Amino acid sequence: MEKQDAEAPVEVRKLSTQDISEEVAEAIAIEHTLTFWEAVKLYPKAIGWSVYFSLGVIMLSFDPQLLGNLYAMPAFQKDFGYYFEDGYIISAPWQTGLSMGNPIGQVVGALAAGIPMELYGRKKTFNVCVIMVTGLVFIQFFARSLKVLLAGELLAGLVLGAFVVIAPAYASEVTPLAMRSVSTSYVNLCFVTGQLLGNGVTAATKELESHWAYSIPFALQWFWVLIILPGMYFAPESPWWLARQGRLADAEDSLRRLSSRHVNVKAILAQIIETDKLETEMEAGSKYLDVFRKVNWRRTEIAIGVYATQVLCGIYLINYGTYFFSLAGLNTQQAYNMGIGFLAVGWVSTIFSWFLMQRFGRRVLYNSGLTLLMLIMFLVGILDVVPTKGAIWAQSALLLVWNFTFDWSVGPVAYAIFCEVSATRVRSKTIAVATAVQAIVGIIMTVAIPYLINPDQANLKGKLGFFFGGLSLPCLVWCWFRVPEMKGRTYEELDIMFERRVRTREFKRYVI
Repeated sequence: MEKQDAEAPVEVRKLSTQDISEEVAEAIAIEHTLTFWEAVKLYPKAIGWSVYFSLGVIMLSFDPQLLGNLYAMPAFQKDFGYYFEDGYIISAPWQTGLSMGNPIGQVVGALAAGIPMELYGRKKTFNVCVIMVTGLVFIQFFARSLKVLLAGELLAGLVLGAFVVIAPAYASEVTPLAMRSVSTSYVNLCFVTGQLLGNGVTAATKELESHWAYSIPFALQWFWVLIILPGMYFAPESPWWLARQGRLADAEDSLRRLSSRHVNVKAILAQIIETDKLETEMEAGSKYLDVFRKVNWRRTEIAIGVYATQVLCGIYLINYGTYFFSLAGLNTQQAYNMGIGFLAVGWVSTIFSWFLMQRFGRRVLYNSGLTLLMLIMFLVGILDVVPTKGAIWAQSALLLVWNFTFDWSVGPVAYAIFCEVSATRVRSKTIAVATAVQAIVGIIMTVAIPYLINPDQANLKGKLGFFFGGLSLPCLVWCWFRVPEMKGRTYEELDIMFERRVRTREFKRYVI
């Protein structure tokens, strides 16, 4: 493999068709033979910057998890709720309104992010969003009424929604094929990390009787801003975006900054140019309207489907985990401990998924995981209908297993799938559309769950298992017929396979 001098000036030479073909062939051959650990050695900086851009997702997931836990916090209930039976609660309408900030933000923020990401790049869009979040957290921190808190949640949600588009798009464009599943599914680990921290912080402050019980958790969102700010200037831009802008010298420089000196960046750049040329010839387009055109629709449908299934199979119940456990009969301390253990298991499971994806790919992992999630939800519902001794702890244990299963299957694999399935020219917009649709489904759940779970409303408790188990069944049928195996395929190969309309179950063994 050609060695590059790290100090050599960037020079983009004009390539003949034969030169391009040879360099593309070299890049593709290396992509297919490169192992995961070899990729780690060759692209350590790409890993680091991918992790850096994903930090915004921790803030995104921290916020709704925080709210779900605050509903079970005595100080928050007393300051913002009303007296009911033997304690204070937040009314279902206000729970719905407050929890709307995050999913509404994902709809608007995700769709809005797709435009500046293409006009100004991933780096500038990310930096502006971080600075905006810094200011908007002040509203949440100083809120002393539900109306002010609602305004803070909605405004912050609009900006936080952009991070879930920026992070996977950037990760999929800076890391090689061998690392693609890990770098994209790392976004799921950030979601779990944010949720885990939300549980841990509120568990630590729940005994405080003053407003600091909930003000401290809100203030900790600035911690991530302080970590992100120093790297803003130094972060490299996506080489795929630079190449599409015709800035080939900058794209080559970005590739050098993302890889070690042993990587032939000219061959990789040639591959990027060739893939972009192929998609231009396919008329894949680069606007939001192009996402829904016939040439891209199958790919868009898959991206939307796998992401929306995360919500439909029951993940939004996790945001209410602590509250669910307290209503199910556990005391406050037990409920918080269960919530933390819940997400700690999910964190470990996400890392476990990286090894599973390297071994089994995407389709098998996603479908088998979804099948288990459906069965577990039905069991949770059955335990609520047929009272048995220790049913509360049995349901809690089953939900723990559910969360572990979700985080090695449907959770992380969805990010790998929707990054791989989209054409590179419309990747940010495909991710944005999938995120927006998932968030709309999330809004429906945000409205429904407080009314389904609250003791002054439907009070379903564990019977929610029947609800989410029933929703999982049609999702599983759809996934079986529509989600292909994309493990080990370059973006150019996937373009060709979708253009040739290869059948779902033929993707794995299809020869180009």
